[in-house]
Amino acid sequence: MSVTGAEALLALVAAERLAELWLAQRNTAALLAAGGYEAAPGHYPVIVLLHAGWLAALWWLARDHPLQYGWLAMFLLLQGLRVWTLATLGRRWTTRIIILPGAPLVAGGPYRFIRHPNYLVVVGEIACLPLALGAPIVALVFSLANAAVLAVRIRAENAALAGARVATGG
Repeated sequence: MSVTGAEALLALVAAERLAELWLAQRNTAALLAAGGYEAAPGHYPVIVLLHAGWLAALWWLARDHPLQYGWLAMFLLLQGLRVWTLATLGRRWTTRIIILPGAPLVAGGPYRFIRHPNYLVVVGEIACLPLALGAPIVALVFSLANAAVLAVRIRAENAALAGARVATGG
């Protein structure tokens, strides 16, 4: 039995996501132990379901499709921005909204240019990976769902960060 390029790519993306979840849980625990608190946790299960559904849809519908190399290249470029974002945030990166009172906002790396670079990466990934696998309907459906979830998420995160700055006099 041979593995298609699509299956290999999906396996790598799934492994990346699992590693990120492990890292996020570790960082979340450390931030909470340092006095941080989670803001607006209610939408988090929806984010998890969206991402799991996206990967499941790609495995189900596109695992045997040929790779579209232009879209694959764009997806790989986004991985560079993802790594830069995670490296910039370091131990403060998590998949949840964790506020660490008294900690300054991160202003280096990609945050010099854009307020939410990780969300830009996610928007791009949710569109580019399905397109790289020849699944434009998956790209459209999950991009629309992601836009709705991110509208809630970014509003909640901005409010939590603004509240933290007010509370600390920042």
